Formats: sequence, structure tokens, C-alpha cells
Amino acid sequence: MPDVFSPAKRSWIMRQVRSRDTKPEMVVRRYLHAHGFRFRLHRDDLAGKPDIVLPRYKTVVFVHGCFWHGHLGCKHSDLPSSNRDYWERKIDRTMIRDRRNARALRRQGWQVLTLWECAIKDERTLQRRLLTPLRSVSRGREGP
Repeated sequence: MPDVFSPAKRSWIMRQVRSRDTKPEMVVRRYLHAHGFRFRLHRDDLAGKPDIVLPRYKTVVFVHGCFWHGHLGCKHSDLPSSNRDYWERKIDRTMIRDRRNARALRRQGWQVLTLWECAIKDERTLQRRLLTPLRSVSRGREGP
């Protein structure tokens, strides 16, 4: 099926896709802040420029969009039917890059947390996947 947009319009649409300060990322940032955690954003000296860096806890958080990062088994990660080969290659490269960055960060001693866009809508999931690991790191330290 051919694209319904002209190449110029499709290019414009793709340029509008944000990589920072996305709605899911903002939800996670507000949640962390409300629970007393302070953090840095997009440190470019770390592999993959993590969305959120909590230096005190030696933890980084990636907030992944289900489609763009290939969340396996998620209904939001279905590939478009047009130009499918392109999208498969693109998402596969992203998944490989994500794994490589996480490995590099772990080798440097960072705890890596990945939150999926579909999971952050539920506060219990946020607590389990975000607060619980952070609080386990902070045991024995002064912190939230």
C-alpha cells in the first residue's frame, strides 16, 4: 500500500517525532519528583544518553516508546503494513542499540531501568518497576 502522504509531508511528520521531553518521559519525571527523587536529564557522557539519571542511586532510566523501541508482545508495537522491511530493519537496529547501551552502562556499574510507554499509565506498575528498585538501592543510605 503506498504512503498516503507526499514525501515532503511524510518527512515533516517524521521530524515532529520527539526524542526528548515526550509525554511518557514527563509522566515519569513528575512521578519521581513527587516521590522525592532528584535527577539529571539526558547526560550525553553516558551510553545512550539516558532519559533520566539518578547519580545518587547510580541508576539510569530509559522511557521507551513501544513502537519505536520494539516492545515485544505489545499492541502498540505493531509495524505498519506499508514499507514493512524498512520498519523491521529500523526497529531491529534500535533494539540492538538499546541492548548495547544497557550492557555498557551495567559494565560501568549503573543500574538500568527501562520503562515502556504502555506501562507507565498504571501507578502500581510505576511503583513496582521504578520506586521499588530505587528504594532497594537506597537502603542503608539517607534518601526518599
